[in-house]
Amino acid sequence: MTQFNNVTVIKQANVYDGGKVTSRVIQFADGSRKTLGIMLPGEYTFDTAAAELMEIIAGELEVQLPDTELWQAIKGGESFNVPANAIFKLKIHTLVDYCCSYFD
Repeated sequence: MTQFNNVTVIKQANVYDGGKVTSRVIQFADGSRKTLGIMLPGEYTFDTAAAELMEIIAGELEVQLPDTELWQAIKGGESFNVPANAIFKLKIHTLVDYCCSYFD
């Protein structure tokens, strides 16, 4: 899917790590939400409340998911899932354009 129709966009950005990670929330009529964002090169640690699907639109990164020491390489066109109430780490190698879906 290359576009979302009939959505509400929250204008204020979510800004993390001094502006190196930003996103905007889009809300759908059924109450579901996603964020669209950009991550600049660097290393980041995030925590989740809800389960998430991270779709990487463009860029290259490595992810370390909960309960593993392994780093998995991810590039544009690929995705990964993160469980609810978890901590995961990212190593961003090139600018990453992403879409995150939440499953409450």
